[in-house]
Amino acid sequence: MEKEEKVQYWLNIAEEDLDVAEDMHKTKHWLYVAFMCHQVMEKLLKAYWTATREDLPPYIHSHVKLLDGCGLLNQMTEEQLEFIDFMVPMNIEARYPEYKQNLAAHLNEQVSLDIIDKTKQFKQWILQKF
Repeated sequence: MEKEEKVQYWLNIAEEDLDVAEDMHKTKHWLYVAFMCHQVMEKLLKAYWTATREDLPPYIHSHVKLLDGCGLLNQMTEEQLEFIDFMVPMNIEARYPEYKQNLAAHLNEQVSLDIIDKTKQFKQWILQKF
């Protein structure tokens, strides 16, 4: 697979994940909105990594490490960094039920909409960096 195909792969699945996040919002699954948006951001970062570096992106979920490895961390605004910090615990795939319940208690329709909106803003920001 050529480099451009690899980049497009990451961008395509990021777009699919964003669609799933929006579907989860419609069905009021707030925790899974946050999880899918976490995934969107991770995949966008891996697309950027693939586009700008010679090595493959690492098998990690840390937005901060991916941003740092791409040289983007120091280009972020304070608001973007706060959103990254907020999204860190949203990678819930293998978490215990109590952990998920605690996170879910802090999520609602408005928070869910904000997460989707900020994820879309992050998407636009990173696409401008390509």
